[in-house]
Amino acid sequence: MTQETTVSQTTVFVISVAAEMAGMHPQTLRQYDRLGLVTPVRTGGGGRRYTERDVELLREVQRLSQEEGVNLAGIKRVIELENQVEALRSRLAEVDAELQEAQAALLTAHDTAVASLRRDLVPLSQGALVVWRPPAR
Repeated sequence: MTQETTVSQTTVFVISVAAEMAGMHPQTLRQYDRLGLVTPVRTGGGGRRYTERDVELLREVQRLSQEEGVNLAGIKRVIELENQVEALRSRLAEVDAELQEAQAALLTAHDTAVASLRRDLVPLSQGALVVWRPPAR
């Protein structure tokens, strides 16, 4: 069995390699998985496979715990909030793109409407003015 494999263009690591990369014991990774701090991909046999993003997250968990003194419940909340922020940023980008498309469509529609109104205008020569007056009854 290889220690590192590539699955659909993403490099994944077995638990021992991921633990070494993150500077932790494999049992710590299992505990973090149980707590929901990190969610590795599972193989058909139930083995954990960690992505580079997972390893980065494990390093951040370790930093928050050791350097900042945040407990695991607090770290879990921080991770959840960061995930929400990322999801909101993604949605904002989608909405911004939709808005730009709508603005472009509105400008096109406006230009089309203005152009169609101009066709109805009849130019008059300078100084010539005709006034229509209804006949008296």
